[in-house]
Amino acid sequence: MSDWLSGLASAFSHLHLLRPHWLWALLALPLLALWWRARRRRANAWRDAVDPHLLPHLLESGQDRRTRYGVWLAMLAGVLAVLALAGPSWRQTEQALWQSRAPLVIALDLSSAALAADLPPSRLAQARAKIATLLRERDGGQVGLVVYAGDAYTVAPLTDDVANVALFLDALNPDVMPVDGQRGDRAIAWSARLLRRAGFERGDILLLSDHSDARTRAAAAEAAGEGYRVSALGLGSVAGAAIRRGDGSIVGVKLDPGSLRDLAAAGGGAYAAVVGGDEDLQALGVLKPKPTDATAAKGEKGRIWQDEGYWLLPPLLLLALFAFRRRGGSALAVLLLCAWWPLQPARAADLWQRPDQIEHKRMQEGSRAYRGGDYPRAAQLFRGSDTADAHYNLGNALAKAGQYPQAIAAYDRALRLQPGMPDALANKRAVEAAMKRKPPPQDKSKQNQSSQGGKGQPQQPQQDPQQGQQKQQKPAPGQQKPERDESASKPEQDPAAAAKAQEQADRAQRERMQRALQQQPRGEQPAQARARGKETPRQREIRVANEAWLKRVPDDPGGLLREKFRIEHERRQVLGEQGD
Repeated sequence: MSDWLSGLASAFSHLHLLRPHWLWALLALPLLALWWRARRRRANAWRDAVDPHLLPHLLESGQDRRTRYGVWLAMLAGVLAVLALAGPSWRQTEQALWQSRAPLVIALDLSSAALAADLPPSRLAQARAKIATLLRERDGGQVGLVVYAGDAYTVAPLTDDVANVALFLDALNPDVMPVDGQRGDRAIAWSARLLRRAGFERGDILLLSDHSDARTRAAAAEAAGEGYRVSALGLGSVAGAAIRRGDGSIVGVKLDPGSLRDLAAAGGGAYAAVVGGDEDLQALGVLKPKPTDATAAKGEKGRIWQDEGYWLLPPLLLLALFAFRRRGGSALAVLLLCAWWPLQPARAADLWQRPDQIEHKRMQEGSRAYRGGDYPRAAQLFRGSDTADAHYNLGNALAKAGQYPQAIAAYDRALRLQPGMPDALANKRAVEAAMKRKPPPQDKSKQNQSSQGGKGQPQQPQQDPQQGQQKQQKPAPGQQKPERDESASKPEQDPAAAAKAQEQADRAQRERMQRALQQQPRGEQPAQARARGKETPRQREIRVANEAWLKRVPDDPGGLLREKFRIEHERRQVLGEQGD
């Protein structure tokens, strides 16, 4: 008792109001009471017909007492309402902190000029290293990567996972681009489009190139007008270098700092040339992004005061019952309902569900009962729905329970509702075949174990190979379709034939693994050999299988980007677009 009192005292010691300005509303309560009293006195017709000294002897005093009680109860309800609106609070709860970081889209010039060697070993190598440094050192904010030559393409969309962007750096090469060129204007427009589609009204665009033209500067000015700051990081040297283009011609390329400064000025950003450290990135302001749209801080939580005003609502509702004082029976019924309702299960959500939602919930419960091996319960739940999927699942549950005739009737009903349903046809044939066979006597405690090798779990359905996957019906717009149980099983195949086929497959697999294990890996280090000498047969099987799969992966990291950009380039040509 003392601990409870000390806790209560500690809570009230922290009591304060989150919205104290609502207390000014308390001043209006006495004024409202006086106005109501004066209005009631004027509405009393007897005061105009009877002398004031005779009124107390003619009017019933009980009515005046009820009136006074009503006024005081109304005043009390008003006080509780104002205090609830003021937001009393005495405890704190944890909540995720929010921080604001501007997103960044990196646009890299991946034309043939990226292979110039005026920045040893090449501009492309320096650009990769610089982007890797930026991704590693950047303090929050989403990052996206765009490459451009004759057109702009998305390598990685805006994401908080910078490691996902860094995965593509080594695959960047001019040969993945469908068309050569240096269309920086399309890169800026495409980057702004990524920011806009991600819902950001503010953001940064960083262009890595050696020069800009009038079209690029116009695109930067347009992006700045939308709220996106465009900066430039110069690649190359003023002396320049010679490169060979894709058509075989040799041209010279060099850094043009003046045009890049004009680009940054038009885009409201900054310009810096590539240097060995991170001074260039610091000067551009991309390592510490500026505040913009709010995003949740990862792993950081703060404490906020909890609004406890809702605790005043129950007594306020109880006081509202006295508004029904002329109908005491109704008020008593409402009071008893409020006292009885918390003792019942929380079923408020069920009262507002649509029929299709209730049916969907019943199907889910039936699926859980089926997976748990409670086939009678599953059949009972599936009977509550008159759909093809429900009757199909009902047939599966009845077949598992050994009620073959009822299962066939359920499949027939499903076929009438959905003619040609392949799963129902296959299961119906399997059940009919099972009825013609006389299964050997079997202990009931092992019926659910025989198909699983004694593991004690019900066997999952085995799909007929010729039937393919189960087809799902599309629900009508605005409705939630009761889904078919994906684990609804089909009757088991002949146990003897299945066991024989499995034994042959296991024997063939062991022989293949044994032949693979007999081959000595080339170039194996002594430490690896010792580690493999300690492997169990099962571990060796897994390792050899993984190595076999890895050998099938083509060693072409840029192939994915090449095919992606080629397909996108062809699509844009067909549709006459510059981007998807």
